[in-house]
Amino acid sequence: MTAPAAPRTRARFLRVDGVPLHVRVEGGGPVCLLTGGLGSSWFDWDLVVPFLTPYRTVVRFDRPGYGLSAPEPAAGRPVPTLAGEAERIRAVLDGLGLAGPCTAVGHSLAAFHVEAFARVHPDRAAGLVLVDGSVEPAARPYPAPAARDLAARALAGAATAVAVPYLFGPAARRAVARLCTVRREDLAPPPLVRRCYRTGRSLRALLRENTSYLDMAAELDVLRAARPLPEGLPVTVLAADDGCRTRRTEAWLAGQRELAALLGADYRPTAPAGHLVMFDRPDAVASAVLDTG
Repeated sequence: MTAPAAPRTRARFLRVDGVPLHVRVEGGGPVCLLTGGLGSSWFDWDLVVPFLTPYRTVVRFDRPGYGLSAPEPAAGRPVPTLAGEAERIRAVLDGLGLAGPCTAVGHSLAAFHVEAFARVHPDRAAGLVLVDGSVEPAARPYPAPAARDLAARALAGAATAVAVPYLFGPAARRAVARLCTVRREDLAPPPLVRRCYRTGRSLRALLRENTSYLDMAAELDVLRAARPLPEGLPVTVLAADDGCRTRRTEAWLAGQRELAALLGADYRPTAPAGHLVMFDRPDAVASAVLDTG
């Protein structure tokens, strides 16, 4: 598959639950929404989007604190929840006037988000693509979520006060990205990485989501029991296979197969690819989206 030139991007800000969110819309046709994993920004999908825009209206957005989106207020906000993330996806689509069904694509942690969206809003889901999605069977959250969230905020505030994100944020982002690709490089534009990862808001968002990770995994287990996916909904599990036959790789792929079996999904191992599949195999991500939608 050869990527055509990308059409003009329509970038805007939508106020969702009082927070201005950065949103980008490209292409035309049936709608697909792309949302990234822990610490991701909109540009992490840049290599995938040109494959999709001739056939799909592609929506990308930054969750609060990430990319160009504003942070949530320092106080008085609930801890991150799957119900909240499902509502955020719905609100973004509604704010864009895209009220019909869409194919929701979630990478890593955001696989939880899009699955919850399909279960909570079954009439809005045309398909699901879970790109190397998080898998946490029988998750047991730690106690005191509000206290943990407050601690995450405090830690981010203290680190920001001594310029930790400004000094080390972009380098940390690049190091993690290199570890998560088989090509061992961060393909995101360096100026955008500096702009988005030097901020305390991105660190706070990352720490808050990381702190609530097991809570959301447990919430998804409850949701799976209470809210079935729409009958006949096409679901694809796209699993990253780095080509190494290590125990870690085999265990990860086994978990992805189990997730596909649980959801009645099409299981697609993709090699060679690290966790950032959209960097290593953007064509495979796009093919999964087009086939699923």
